[in-house]
Amino acid sequence: MKGNAVYKRSYNGCLAICGSLPLGAEMPSENELSQSLAVSRTTIRTVMTGLEAAGILRRESGARRLSRRPAPDDAFPDTQTLSTSATVERRFLEWILDGHIGPGHLLTATELARQFGTSTTIIREHLPHFQHFGLIERRPNSAWLFKGVTPAFANEIYEVREMFELRAARSFIDLPDDSGSWRRMRTIEAEHRSLLASIDTDYGLFPDLDERLHRTVHETADNRFIKDFYDIISMLFHYNAQWDAEDEKQRTFTALTEHLAYIEALLRRDLKAIDRACRQHLKTARSNLLRSIELRMKVPSAPDASPA
Repeated sequence: MKGNAVYKRSYNGCLAICGSLPLGAEMPSENELSQSLAVSRTTIRTVMTGLEAAGILRRESGARRLSRRPAPDDAFPDTQTLSTSATVERRFLEWILDGHIGPGHLLTATELARQFGTSTTIIREHLPHFQHFGLIERRPNSAWLFKGVTPAFANEIYEVREMFELRAARSFIDLPDDSGSWRRMRTIEAEHRSLLASIDTDYGLFPDLDERLHRTVHETADNRFIKDFYDIISMLFHYNAQWDAEDEKQRTFTALTEHLAYIEALLRRDLKAIDRACRQHLKTARSNLLRSIELRMKVPSAPDASPA
């Protein structure tokens, strides 16, 4: 089995699709899966072989059918599906959200390379990404000032998120009827309904589904700034979901129902309904992030130690 992040990310994506199908159902074609997951058909073929070896799929009259429903331990851990840059960025975000440093702390590439067990070259290459979002500020002598993840930061970043998301949604509904993005959105809708039906046990699968929905919308804007912005939003959401576990199932139920209202509006190309559903969902997401930040602010700062 391949060990690269693209394969593992694609494998997890196919597992999510398998989870939305009834037993015995035929998997989408290699071409449809390739378009849905934005990877090559060669990667999809390798993933299909892996799923067959795991007993999840079986060959039947030239088709691949679902033999068993995927279990949580069938998936690769998130940390194994990330590129080097995404791994460094996610670990940095988790580190600062854990309270290892506070606003006003000066960071250097040498300090961070030691913290994360990587090279100063990697740090210098990827740290400026966070400057674009106001988390850090460049200072003389190769230092960076950490400005903090505060309620004000959350409010500001969600104002921009709302603007970008609505702009991307308008691009989405302008796509031609035969665009692969429509097929991906219908698959994502089916996955939402499946997860809603099994929410008592599977609510932990929601973060991946959330990311794929919003990324499917954002990528149609064909705007690098919107795409880069969503990377930081995705990391913030994932960490928020891990840190604030209280009422997670109820929050997942709310998010799923809000997503379905948004998806249905997108599929109808109903601009007014899209605007209403999108704003409501982002308002809820902002409230959840603010609650998480406020809870962390009440917890004493963690010792300044290397992350695991």
